[in-house]
Amino acid sequence: MFLPVSMEDMKERGWQEVDFVLVTGDAYVDHPSFGTAVISRHLESHGFKVGILPQPDWKTVADFKRFGRPRLGFLINSGNVDSMVNHYSVAKHRRRRDAYSPGGRAGNRPDRAVIVYSNRAKEAYKGVPVIIGGLEASLRRLGHYDYWDDKVRRSILLDAKADLLIYGMGERAALEIAEALEAGIEIKDITWIRGTCVRVKADAFQADDVVLPAFAQIAGSKDAYCESFRLQYRSNDAVTGKRLAEPYDGQTFVVQNPPQPPLEREELDLLYALPYMRDYHPQYGAAGGVPAIEEIKFSITANRGCFGGCAFCAITYHQGREVRSRSRESIVAEAELLRDRQDFKGYIHDVGGPTANFRHPSCEKQKTQGMCQHKDCLFPKPCSQLHVDHREYAEVLAAVRQIEGIKQVFIRSGIRYDYLMADKDESFLHALCQYHVSGILKVAPEHISGRVLGNMRKPPIAVFDRFSDRYKTVSKKLGKKQYMVPYFISSHPGSRLEDAIELALYMKRTGFIPDQVQDFYPTPGTLATCMYYTGKDPFTMKKVYVAKSAEEKKMQRALLHFHKKENRETVKKALKKAGRADLIPKLLR
Repeated sequence: MFLPVSMEDMKERGWQEVDFVLVTGDAYVDHPSFGTAVISRHLESHGFKVGILPQPDWKTVADFKRFGRPRLGFLINSGNVDSMVNHYSVAKHRRRRDAYSPGGRAGNRPDRAVIVYSNRAKEAYKGVPVIIGGLEASLRRLGHYDYWDDKVRRSILLDAKADLLIYGMGERAALEIAEALEAGIEIKDITWIRGTCVRVKADAFQADDVVLPAFAQIAGSKDAYCESFRLQYRSNDAVTGKRLAEPYDGQTFVVQNPPQPPLEREELDLLYALPYMRDYHPQYGAAGGVPAIEEIKFSITANRGCFGGCAFCAITYHQGREVRSRSRESIVAEAELLRDRQDFKGYIHDVGGPTANFRHPSCEKQKTQGMCQHKDCLFPKPCSQLHVDHREYAEVLAAVRQIEGIKQVFIRSGIRYDYLMADKDESFLHALCQYHVSGILKVAPEHISGRVLGNMRKPPIAVFDRFSDRYKTVSKKLGKKQYMVPYFISSHPGSRLEDAIELALYMKRTGFIPDQVQDFYPTPGTLATCMYYTGKDPFTMKKVYVAKSAEEKKMQRALLHFHKKENRETVKKALKKAGRADLIPKLLR
């Protein structure tokens, strides 16, 4: 049974009121890949009544009164994706499609949805607590560079006029807030919960708080912005993280409490066993449903967190670097649920997560001492303390494969090939090639230039080449004709025109034709966005080249798609500009 989306639904359940109204910028999809579903079901499992307000009309307060006055508060997110990313391409062109809306129709949510929704909720009912969360709030929790405004913006907590902000994976924090409100504690006094940000006055400091550069400083100085980023990055660990305080007007501070510890295996198992409907709400049937569910409807989330440390990825800042995974029994139980659905065709599309082949914390030390603050697990090479073991993941996949009625199990979420190559036992690679590739394996070397890969925090291209050779050899030995399609990023910080040319020559030589080339998109919360804005690596303060002109971005992208006829003239122009006109016959013949 879906949670209520109207007063009528609420009354059918015999409720006189809801404890929380959960407002989201997505259509209502009750599936564990959607944060709205996870938070609402989690609160429901602890006795709280939650009404779902999906894609409300934000132009008036009427929709925000749909359930009447919530007893405890509003919970607000923009949906699974940042609303600005959802609306705009990297070229800042308005997108025509929204996969998280009925029928894929765009225009059902406002720009900066969290801010707009929060302000409307405040207008609807004075004095009702407003708590914001989800990806949009999490990645904008402190002062941050905003690509769309091309300036540093304040913490979204202030612009949204919200009472509390939940960052990261918010199940535990949301429940602790709900229990505090239930106990009669006023929202203004709920300042201690891990994984939250609050607005405080100057007299609310604690002795070991880390004071960040003031907002006025980071808005006016790129060096101060780098310093703030550095301090935030190094406090994003549940064991070693400190309270961070960002000053605003001398009296107002936004305080980030230390992160919540990651959910352990037993907690994840319980969370994913909740009674999700695993579909979009039937009210969207006439519009053709919600397209976003098609990619994940028969996929299983097996883990959380990522110690990969890619500079362009926000997972480190949102989910954290510590990896936790579900048990084999829990994953098998979910696979059996999917198998029993009428529309199941026999194929599990994915058993993975942010990085599919991470199942455990990267080393034993971090469990008690936290993640290393000054080194990465895989960059510039795998740490000597790294725990490399694919056996449990292989066992999980084998158990799902063996369920009666399941024809094949694919892995579509990312495989870290450098982690795979660090495993001396090749049995997982053999299983991958034999059972879990649908003819084409998608991998993400992202670039081949050493300079660019260094700024991406990715391994040297030689590691990818070794993996590619082993993949081909194993596939051939198994008698399988299988291919590999790489993903690349153009115009990433550090990439000059000559780096894009080097990548084009590599693709020409190897015969790789990229399925997808993504222009670097400077989204909040990533190391690469800090580089893009400041022109520096915040950890070394060395200068980083950044391609910002539309013309150079177009050239770098065209070089990565040099085989397309429509790019010929742009490729010629790029080669001439770089002084490599001699390559025109080689690339374009």
